[in-house]
Amino acid sequence: MIQASTIHKRFGDLEVLKGVDLHVAKGEVVSIVGASGAGKTTLLQILGTLEKPDSGSLLINGEEVTKLSSKTLSAFRNRHIGFVFQFHHLLPEFTALENTMMPGLIAGKSKAECTIRAEELLTRLNVIARKEHKPSQLSGGEQQRVAVARALFNNPSVVLADEPSGNLDSAHAKELHQLFFDLRKELGQTFVIVTHNEELAEMADRRLVIKDGVI
Repeated sequence: MIQASTIHKRFGDLEVLKGVDLHVAKGEVVSIVGASGAGKTTLLQILGTLEKPDSGSLLINGEEVTKLSSKTLSAFRNRHIGFVFQFHHLLPEFTALENTMMPGLIAGKSKAECTIRAEELLTRLNVIARKEHKPSQLSGGEQQRVAVARALFNNPSVVLADEPSGNLDSAHAKELHQLFFDLRKELGQTFVIVTHNEELAEMADRRLVIKDGVI
């Protein structure tokens, strides 16, 4: 699903990634751990096409994404990549249902079609009863489940999660961790998860350590 080869990235004089090689198979759950500043988030942003590497190649679902124009890349990202962040990044003025629908509306799907898909996902993630609530009316665990529903909306090739349980209490964190593995079992979903949570890291099929800019 993902094949990254000799990925380099620097910010000014600081070389953050020094030739990262990484492959992730379809349906695999991979965790990436490492000290703060090791380059975990930078790597995840490159895998998510939010940042461009200075050099190296990145294939996602067989497509060399480093060669795509910005407009084509935006459409590719919307279709193939789902994101879950530490802070849910739900839009505060929209309901849980509307937030979940957003990737579909951006992709040009009809509101009716998007509503059906969003309700299906919110039901699957046990937050359908909160669909008309805005983020401020939801608990942290509910907000993150809505964020996961949004990430899954377009049936992405891969979901990238950056410290997804970092803002949750231990009970909600455990629920979220289990949810990822349930989704992998039911949907064959691929996950790459950057985390400081050792329990989550150890649950993954593979635990990769990034240190001094390499894995």
